[in-house]
Amino acid sequence: MSPRSWLAVASADHVRIGRAQGFMQVCHGKAAPLHRLPPGDRVAYYSPTETFRGNDRLQTFTAIGIVTAGVPYQVDVGGGFRPFRRDVQWAEAREAPIRPLLGQLGFAREGQSLGQKSWGYQLRFGLFEVTNADMQIIADAMGAVL
Repeated sequence: MSPRSWLAVASADHVRIGRAQGFMQVCHGKAAPLHRLPPGDRVAYYSPTETFRGNDRLQTFTAIGIVTAGVPYQVDVGGGFRPFRRDVQWAEAREAPIRPLLGQLGFAREGQSLGQKSWGYQLRFGLFEVTNADMQIIADAMGAVL
């Protein structure tokens, strides 16, 4: 089976922590979404904001990489919060705004053709599969080689 491509959603400040430490975390630390990503799958992060729960709109792709071997694991980050994470080999990449890519990205066009008012409709799910063609568009915009 060939690798699949995924888009995850989180604030840029959270993505940068994961990028620096080699992991991803989605949907407020839930394990189930991470089990859908086998090793070798590609993942990119979209950050609607700079900070968690912030009003500081960013709308930028902030990380891109490949899921590594292993399974989701739980960590204790304090305060009773024990999120699940998955290890990722993050690629060297620059952050890239989404707006210049909207006309090219299939997931954005698909949402609008289904009558959804916003190109960002699917982003509310926190993690969803995208086509390999969409992932390549994102990688190219970020200057990343996967």
